[in-house]
Amino acid sequence: MILPIVLGAACGVLGFAPLIVGLRLARKATPTSNLGHAGALLLGVFGSFVLLAGTLIVCIVVARDAVLPFTLAEVVALIVSAVVYGASKLVKK
Repeated sequence: MILPIVLGAACGVLGFAPLIVGLRLARKATPTSNLGHAGALLLGVFGSFVLLAGTLIVCIVVARDAVLPFTLAEVVALIVSAVVYGASKLVKK
């Protein structure tokens, strides 16, 4: 039972990485760039969704009995990663 929770938490933290990349791309976007601010953010959200859904599908195929703890750990880790990132940015300013 511990292994799906640990793997889900790791996937949740890794699932936050595309959001950070999308945010950095949006900050670097110029008003005349093709990607634009919203495009970069949506690209990050899409990348995060693909990563999280992909790992969930792999968990469903490999170990169906561990899907609930894996999913809950993944979601909680994603939320905690977002809160920690936001709090660290707030403290730095």
